[in-house]
Amino acid sequence: MAPVQRSHGSLEIFARKALFTAGSALTSHYVSKRDLTVRGAQGVTLGAIAAYVVGIAILWNVPYLHYILWPFKMLVIAFHEFGHAITACCTGGHVESISLDPREGGVTRMRGGISAITLPAGYLGSSIVGALLTFCGFDIVASKVASIVLGPCFLLTLWWGKKDWLTILTILTAVGLLVAFWFVSNAEALRFMVLFIGVMSSLYSVWDICDDLIWRKVNSSDATQFAKRYGGSSQCWGVIWSIISVLIMAVGIVAGIAAFPQSFEEQQKNSQGFIPTL
Repeated sequence: MAPVQRSHGSLEIFARKALFTAGSALTSHYVSKRDLTVRGAQGVTLGAIAAYVVGIAILWNVPYLHYILWPFKMLVIAFHEFGHAITACCTGGHVESISLDPREGGVTRMRGGISAITLPAGYLGSSIVGALLTFCGFDIVASKVASIVLGPCFLLTLWWGKKDWLTILTILTAVGLLVAFWFVSNAEALRFMVLFIGVMSSLYSVWDICDDLIWRKVNSSDATQFAKRYGGSSQCWGVIWSIISVLIMAVGIVAGIAAFPQSFEEQQKNSQGFIPTL
């Protein structure tokens, strides 16, 4: 039996070495193919992200101009409220209703659940969705997939949102742009719209927390309710959630750079293989 045991041990050592060698080779190959070198198309995308951050910050705070953001704000508020609702269901709670209003924000009425999870889940949930959309915004095909999900989400906000004519018009306009941008430069314009929505959703918590806790000091904000239950100040929790949101957005950007190194020409060629447009 001794020779058999030695043979088995030798085979085991050989197998481990082979697996280690193969794994190292595959890892090295993958990393080399998915480095973080910023290429031409990625540089344009990063520039667009920076421009969106500045543009949204201006539109968010300038009177009358903020109406331009209405359909996108409605969708981002929906992501926020869905975050509350999903975590409530996952922690044993029950969602009674979700209401949206671009003038007053959104409200998720629920019973039960773990408030330590459900309260921050609104901002962090919209940040995660935003990071995923930002990630998709680095590639045309990924943006097409994202738009197939975004279109119905826009229309769902009509069910929960306040149904005045301006809200309906702006949301239908946003859906129309999603459809129209499929046909602009082989859906390249669609990519930048998905990227815009991703950036806005990622930074929604930052602007909304500043709006609620610094400029207006709204006592019904998620951070205020969290502070009342678990201590600390609402401003402190708001800052923490904002920092986490920015970090989540950064993860989406880095992942996009790593996953989509293709040039604009390569992306357009790939796009023709997935629901091609003229």
